[in-house]
Amino acid sequence: MTGGRFRAGALSAVVAAALLSGCGDTAELARRGDIPMESFTAEQIFERGEYELNRRQADQAAFYFGEVERLYPYSDWAKRALIMQAYSYHQGKDYENSRASAQRYIDFYPTDDDAAYAQYLLALSYYDQIDEVGRDQGLTFQALQALRAVIERYPDSEYAKSAVLKFDLAFDHLAAKEMEIGRYYLRRDHYTAAINRFRVVVEDFQTTSHTAEALHRLVEAYLSLGLTDEAQTAGAILGHNFRGTDWYEDSYKLLTGRGLELKAAGDSWLRQIYRQMIKGQWL
Repeated sequence: MTGGRFRAGALSAVVAAALLSGCGDTAELARRGDIPMESFTAEQIFERGEYELNRRQADQAAFYFGEVERLYPYSDWAKRALIMQAYSYHQGKDYENSRASAQRYIDFYPTDDDAAYAQYLLALSYYDQIDEVGRDQGLTFQALQALRAVIERYPDSEYAKSAVLKFDLAFDHLAAKEMEIGRYYLRRDHYTAAINRFRVVVEDFQTTSHTAEALHRLVEAYLSLGLTDEAQTAGAILGHNFRGTDWYEDSYKLLTGRGLELKAAGDSWLRQIYRQMIKGQWL
């Protein structure tokens, strides 16, 4: 009996060592199905996943963490493996699968300590795909929504601060897109189309770094159309909020060079913003 227990224990140790072996031959056989994955414990498979992560084989790591969840679905190891699978997919830039794993974690374990991290990983799967300003910004909108979920659902988590920073950067990114399109129209003398883009920045993205330039571009566009009231009001807002910028200096020269003042005039959408600003509110 003692000998039987010894042989069984020795065999188990050999199997575990094989799975974690640096050579990986036995693990590869198990992965391909030549050796039943059921031969290994949840802990052994999980550790193999960690091993693959350490050697930067993210797809292999995700596979092993997935096997833990498949073979031991109601164990604590399965819960740990699911969040690690989401992380592994993200490391491998497989963002779609990373989102899927992170969302499953949130669905299955919404009150768990790692739920905040799962939501953060989900947000990162969008955020890390944000392309250059010149491309479609659909992913930026999705990143903003997912980052907002981290901030609102898990405000006391260690990920909230990073989510706020990334939210601001993504928000700025959207404003930059509007500015790029507005400048494109302005260069081609499509003044109305340009004004519509700069208006979006002033009304919807006023907390970003692009607002001062948007106001200056409005001065340029309105002057080009002969709409001096609007140009003067844009200049007045610029002077009230961004007097120390080069954009203000440029607008000042443009307006005064035509004998115009930087003051609120007329009754356009800009005049409403100016009135709200004077009352101590930006919008």
